[in-house]
Amino acid sequence: MDGFAAVDFGFAREVLQRGIAALYLIAFVSTLNQFRALLGEHGLLPAPELLAWAGSSPRARRLLRPTLFLRVRYTDRRLVALCVAGIVLSAALVAGLPQLAPPWVPMSCFLLLWLGYMSISSIGQTFYGFGWEMLLLEAGFLAAFLGSASQPPPTLVIVLFWWLVIRLEFGAGMIKIRGGREWRDLTALMYHHETQPMPGPLSRQAHLLPPWFHRLEVIGNHVAQLGAPWLLLAPILGLWIPAPLPAIVGAAGAGVVIATQLWLVLTGNFAWLNWATIVIAFSAVGIPTGAPRHAPTVPPWSIDGLSLPWCAVTSAVAVLYVWLSVPAVRNL
Repeated sequence: MDGFAAVDFGFAREVLQRGIAALYLIAFVSTLNQFRALLGEHGLLPAPELLAWAGSSPRARRLLRPTLFLRVRYTDRRLVALCVAGIVLSAALVAGLPQLAPPWVPMSCFLLLWLGYMSISSIGQTFYGFGWEMLLLEAGFLAAFLGSASQPPPTLVIVLFWWLVIRLEFGAGMIKIRGGREWRDLTALMYHHETQPMPGPLSRQAHLLPPWFHRLEVIGNHVAQLGAPWLLLAPILGLWIPAPLPAIVGAAGAGVVIATQLWLVLTGNFAWLNWATIVIAFSAVGIPTGAPRHAPTVPPWSIDGLSLPWCAVTSAVAVLYVWLSVPAVRNL
């Protein structure tokens, strides 16, 4: 890390931008296939009825913001148009096309994806009230400020992704420790694979593994959720400790998180929650490029290769994010 510029995290930015865009692509395709049957004009829980209720009260209206459908009347055709636009925009970001332009172009693309999917989630009721929806929205908002290929990734935004992983994993670990004795006496996974709400093809085989292995699974889970995420902060020490040790420690922490999530993908089914965690954990994988730490000719009005306006934007986002994280920290 080098001040405002995380020069060794170009690969991490590529994974974040393209990976999060791929998750949005899946989310919009899924919405296109199922939203009308679940929440459309003739669905199980019709979204127009919810929007009519929201329009009857300012307080109810505030509960649904932000959603485009408070300003534009919902129809199934407009929902389809929103999904198609989201699919096209997501596919362009997966291909890396907006990232070739100035940083405000991918920023605009990700913010549009965020607003579009927020508009859907806000009226999704029971069917869109899961943690992976919120994680995708939060990750997509942060991805908007990663910049483009014309400049190094901003340090503040990369660090905010680390903080997102810490909140996600450490919070989940604390819920387990506090929530049930089975996580403390290491017996939880002796029956979890059999009783989880959405088992996968290999869940039965995982359940039939010996008890000693299930105890090791719980220990590994506690290490991966309560300890490893904090290692993601290690690259910050690179400002004072010579490389490559801080980057190696950070990448090792990310590797533990990623390996654990891949095991969960193999043995269960939590929609894209695990894949989203894998993608954002790559934010701690720094790969030295061998390029000079600063460009030979520094552009005017810039800091560490980042324009002053972009530094101001990312700094403002960081301040806002820290302020919004206060309730989450208290809840840990």
